[in-house]
Amino acid sequence: MPTDPNIALAVGLPLAGALAIASTGRWPNLRETLMLVTALATFGVVLGFLDPVLAGERPGFTLFEVFPGIPLAFQIEPLGMLYALVASGLWIPTALYSIGYCREHGEKHQTRFYACFAVAIFAALGIAFSRNLLTLFFFYEILTFSTYPLVTHSGSDAARRAGRTYLGILLSTSVGFLLLAILITWQLTNTVEFQPGGILAGRADGPVAMGLLALYVFGAGKAALMPFHRWLPAAMVAPTPVSALLHAVAVVKAGVFTILKVVVYIFGIDFLAETGASVWLRYVAAFTLLAASIIALSKDNLKARLAYSTVSQLAYIVLGAALATGAGVIGGGMHIAMHAMGKITLFFCAGAILVAAHKTKVSELDGIGRAMPFTMGAFALGSMSIIGLPPMGGAWSKTLLALGAAEGHDVIFVGVLMLSSLLSLGYLAPIVGRAFLFPQPHPAAHPGESATPEPSGSRLREAPLLCVVPLCATAIGCVVLFFSAEAIYDLLRAIHPGP
Repeated sequence: MPTDPNIALAVGLPLAGALAIASTGRWPNLRETLMLVTALATFGVVLGFLDPVLAGERPGFTLFEVFPGIPLAFQIEPLGMLYALVASGLWIPTALYSIGYCREHGEKHQTRFYACFAVAIFAALGIAFSRNLLTLFFFYEILTFSTYPLVTHSGSDAARRAGRTYLGILLSTSVGFLLLAILITWQLTNTVEFQPGGILAGRADGPVAMGLLALYVFGAGKAALMPFHRWLPAAMVAPTPVSALLHAVAVVKAGVFTILKVVVYIFGIDFLAETGASVWLRYVAAFTLLAASIIALSKDNLKARLAYSTVSQLAYIVLGAALATGAGVIGGGMHIAMHAMGKITLFFCAGAILVAAHKTKVSELDGIGRAMPFTMGAFALGSMSIIGLPPMGGAWSKTLLALGAAEGHDVIFVGVLMLSSLLSLGYLAPIVGRAFLFPQPHPAAHPGESATPEPSGSRLREAPLLCVVPLCATAIGCVVLFFSAEAIYDLLRAIHPGP
């Protein structure tokens, strides 16, 4: 394993950026410039690892030994490379968007906001590059604590309640389940290292593997698998850039990434397929996938609808892992990137609507596409990716997931995936339809007076440019991912180089 100190640089840059941001709070322009420079530099360093990983190298770096034979250490493999690119790459448009949103919305404590955001990226990269379970757990907990101040940012009673739910669920699952799973793995195998093909074959029978998998899956509470999903809708009281962080850039992706990495490098796909230890998880994921979609249909609050959409879409990735097939795992990995780009676009749009039109409900969006054509056009593209329609990136990841189910002769899950796509069409398409096809009503002149349709020549009322440019960029990114899918597939194929 080649040693590369640039890994420590990639992980450490966001932490250094957080310290710089915290020390320049009195000078907003300097503070925000430092944030953008740090985001760009971090992505540049992370991108530099892509070619070596594609060539089959697995660069690593050891920080120090925590226990005898168990170091805090990094190693870059394909799944981690993809997650690191997603987290560091999407930090750039999120940083730009945050500046426009926070300034226009008059957010308080912006220095703390930006600093905690940078620490969250530091933790996400630590998770992505973790060489063993101990390193992953260490950074997983840092991610929880660094995002708590962001969830409670507004300081309202609702934000504090959401924060208690957030910490309560995420800490109880990680300490009660995930840490226990790591200890059991160490007892069974005398190692916590991630290894191609897994480390449990020959050391755990079917029932033991099934129970251990349950501890890992529910211990990764950030994956929001039912019944440990309530923290995610509750956290929607946070500002929109935080919602983007939670749903696309780092937090939920840390959960599903953990499940995928454990399935591939601790259990091993072949071991799960032989023992059938993940069969139960397919049904739990399918239930979450459908139930969350049905709940999303009933939500009038836009961010709540998008939150339950995220719960459903994360279950796609968990289902891909549970299928224990090459196509399923690769499709799940691809969906990390595809969902991230689509969902960050939708949350950016929701925040732009709030800033420009002060609307939060789907029922209030009639005709808004005429006043906000760029925002709602981007929303339409992001929705197409989430639904899985070409030419958007989500079409490829969902196709591979369906192929993974077919590869394992699980036809029922092909049906589940198709039904969920129809449900996502049901909760996203009406938003776009209302925006562009319905007339926009005038506000009533007096209480009780009915609204009248707004003339077709309504003036543009887009959000500030720093909000609109990032959401347009990520919407275009959904299209770019459709045509870049082969490169992502080639990166992930090393996970399970089957036929």
